[in-house]
Amino acid sequence: MRRLLTLCFALAALLPAQTRNLDIYWVDVEGGAATLVVTPSGQSLLVDTGFPGQGDRDPERIADAAKAAGLTQIDMLVITHFHIDHVGGVPALAKLIPIEHFYDHGESIEPSAQFEAYKALSQGKRTILKPGEKIPLQGVDVTVVSAAGEVIGKAINGGGPNSLCKDAEAKPTDTTENSQSTGFLLTYGKFKFLDVGDLTWDREMKLACPDNKVGVVTLLQATHHGFSNGQSGNPALIWATKPQVVIVNNGARKGFSNGGYETIAKIPQIEGIWQGHRGAMNDAAHNTSEDMIANLEDAAPADQGKWIKASVSSDGKFTVTNSRNNFSKTYNSR
Repeated sequence: MRRLLTLCFALAALLPAQTRNLDIYWVDVEGGAATLVVTPSGQSLLVDTGFPGQGDRDPERIADAAKAAGLTQIDMLVITHFHIDHVGGVPALAKLIPIEHFYDHGESIEPSAQFEAYKALSQGKRTILKPGEKIPLQGVDVTVVSAAGEVIGKAINGGGPNSLCKDAEAKPTDTTENSQSTGFLLTYGKFKFLDVGDLTWDREMKLACPDNKVGVVTLLQATHHGFSNGQSGNPALIWATKPQVVIVNNGARKGFSNGGYETIAKIPQIEGIWQGHRGAMNDAAHNTSEDMIANLEDAAPADQGKWIKASVSSDGKFTVTNSRNNFSKTYNSR
């Protein structure tokens, strides 16, 4: 009888974890990147850590989001690439919350102090990712689609021949760390989330042509903070993936200029565009609705670092919420 009671209590303890949603937080790191994924089982994956300095502003904002999500540690940290706005926050974050395991694309092609600091912290707990490999996050499928300048060899998620390749603009091979970005497709039932960091136009072309290798997705994190300066945002990929919702992790004066809004607005059947910041370099017609912008201030010290959150249920329905004003919209994964 005691054994049976123990089993019943164990199953009851698991039930809340099994019935919670998949939650994704886009933490405001002022035009850097920090995306926190919490699975229905409560396991966590953080993608990038924002900038260093500024009184540990970005690590503290990430730690606050983790606390709001009920986390006591970060189970997995994925660093897409080793630019300071993506990896710079690691040392300070590690002092605020334990980080259990580190994933990245391998050696940096741009030597830097932040890369050396990352290597020291991740020693003995680091895994190098390659396209096609899986990140073992419980309850969801996470497939690496790009890393170290390479992309997956075969189409997944129903991808195939891409008619947009016929007129696609080619750009020179990028030789910066951006081109090395680790990207992944996260699948939770009907819901598909694509995040490829700051992957550059030429590597996006490899993912898109002649075959769209990632298929149609539900939610896209806009590449490179909103296609920064035309270095990213290849329409052959962005339009072929047909995301219902796009989240732009821009800063007030970083990303989402030089045609970025137009590229997103032309996505077939797009249902929602959400921004981390109002783009100060864009007029009202080239920003989304104010209700769907998390931070309205132009000057970085004045803003409150509000996040955007998506909460996804097992049937594919998901709600995106702006923490600044609690405005939300609910979508159904196609």
